[in-house]
Amino acid sequence: MPDTIAYTDEPALGVDEFIDVLRRSTLAERRPVDDRSRIARMLEHADVRLCARDPKGLLIGVARSLTDFAYCCYLSDLAVDIAWQRRGIGKELIRRTHAIAGLDATLILLSAPKAMSYYPHIGLTRSERAFTIDRR
Repeated sequence: MPDTIAYTDEPALGVDEFIDVLRRSTLAERRPVDDRSRIARMLEHADVRLCARDPKGLLIGVARSLTDFAYCCYLSDLAVDIAWQRRGIGKELIRRTHAIAGLDATLILLSAPKAMSYYPHIGLTRSERAFTIDRR
């Protein structure tokens, strides 16, 4: 199945299409999907908007990242349509995101609580060195 999925970086990814795939994944629970203006800013300021599309062109996965293309890449959103999960799409989005950012860059992501067991399963290393300041 992965060979029928198209992966492309899409700088012009639309707000409605992005919100739609967030809703078809579990990520909408933790994203401001009812605030189109904020979602638009999230897309506008991302450096990488890597999309996975099915053979008919439907957006089935997205990895939105911020990076300097040299030292670090923060993978902020990783969403795969629930109907397409467990087929390696998330893993491939991560692999391709890292390749775009540069393999010299450290890939960083903050996991949703439900996904904590997923990331080690696909080869990511858990870090105990992250700190955050929560949004207001």
